[in-house]
Amino acid sequence: MRLTLYTDYSLRVLIYLASKKNEDRANIQEIADSYQISKNHLMKVTHELGKIGLIETLRGRNGGIRLAQEPASINIGSVVRKTEEDFHLVECFDKERNQCVISPVCGLKHALAKALDAYLTVLDSYTLQDLVKNPLDLQALLAAGKAEQDPPSH
Repeated sequence: MRLTLYTDYSLRVLIYLASKKNEDRANIQEIADSYQISKNHLMKVTHELGKIGLIETLRGRNGGIRLAQEPASINIGSVVRKTEEDFHLVECFDKERNQCVISPVCGLKHALAKALDAYLTVLDSYTLQDLVKNPLDLQALLAAGKAEQDPPSH
């Protein structure tokens, strides 16, 4: 199973926000710089995370983004299900587009379906809080990522 960049970035945004103090807000540029990824991609990601109720966006001078829920209440399996486009590991998982002639008797699809269920079950056993047990270490690494983006001052 391979996650899309969209899901990867969604999880990274949530980890970033969870590693900060609750009252601290972040902005998209700050997160993009810390991870050294595209701000444009993160704009779409944060918009969708807001729509599904995981983050809140605050406008204005003291604006920014922050978690809309406690990290312990954000289930990683649920986030992955909401951010992945589909779970069609192979053609036969997509009933509308399946052209595989052996689908009616194929054992592979059953093995892969069982593997996918196990994968999601493991993710269901984790919350965002489980992923940020070391917030100070995370903040240090994220700051180092941002420092690599900042031009040297003379």
